[in-house]
Amino acid sequence: MTAVKTTETAAPAGSVPPALPPAVTGGARKRRRGGAFDRALPYLLLAPALIAILWLIGFPVVSVFVTSFRQLNLGELVRGEIVWTGFDNYVTVLKDERFWDVTVRTIVFTVAVVGASVLAGLLIALLMRALSPWVRMVLQITMLCAWAMPILASATVYIWIFDQTYGILNKTLIKLGFDSFAGHSWFSSGTSTLTVVGLLIVWQAIPFLAFSLYAGAVGIPRDLYEAAGIDGATPFQTFRAVTWPEIKPLLMMVTFLSTLWDFKVFAQIWVVKEGGPSGESTTLAVLQYLEGIAKSHFGVAAAVSVLMIIILSLLTFQYLRRLLQTQEGQL
Repeated sequence: MTAVKTTETAAPAGSVPPALPPAVTGGARKRRRGGAFDRALPYLLLAPALIAILWLIGFPVVSVFVTSFRQLNLGELVRGEIVWTGFDNYVTVLKDERFWDVTVRTIVFTVAVVGASVLAGLLIALLMRALSPWVRMVLQITMLCAWAMPILASATVYIWIFDQTYGILNKTLIKLGFDSFAGHSWFSSGTSTLTVVGLLIVWQAIPFLAFSLYAGAVGIPRDLYEAAGIDGATPFQTFRAVTWPEIKPLLMMVTFLSTLWDFKVFAQIWVVKEGGPSGESTTLAVLQYLEGIAKSHFGVAAAVSVLMIIILSLLTFQYLRRLLQTQEGQL
């Protein structure tokens, strides 16, 4: 038998190639559609959580903003009336001299507390890096216990420490020879009251700041410190050339967060003296409570809330801008 050889002949020039079967073209279209679906799948999976977060966070913000343009006292709230007043609530707040006094007091208080908290947290973080493991563990456990204490409990302890008659601070100062502190009242003025509240807030904020900054300091390579030591750098020069550039982004982040928290602090001030004496320790958060809950002027309280957001945004804009610039420089 002779083998039959088959040869393939080239298609003549100008001829149209045969069309692909429908199954092949349909499969390609399915693959293209499948690729687009695969790209959209992560966003579809995140959509329910994103919608829930926007609802939980966005709805209260929109509600407060809308309420600030309404006259919403207890009568309107009970009757369900909607009375629009435009910018009257903002005019009422901005014309009140007490609002401006409280605003300045809140800004000064926030700056002082944030500065003291961040500085103390940074020093303790650097100290933990130099301590032996056992001493560092004892310090960390102590800070965790302080951090875990409820706000009302810690405020009560501070009220007892600074009590005029039975406070341990006055008794200790008297035993040290400072007889003038016998019966001294630490809550007789707004400045001294806010000082006590500031110490309480700093004491509560140090654990978070110290742990956060310590985590950043631990990540700094030891080779950099060894190189600085070989070059004969002093401890301050080593900190400025090695530690500071590495820890600066994290320091700015915790400063930004501390500003957000301390600007709107309420519980500590209210528990200690309820904004007294004579309103001298009242901050914007306390003023908002007094207008909204105590006086049932919910529209005015909402206007104070919106103004607080604007002031806080202006305060933190510089920090946020520098933080973004630092992150962009590291990319």
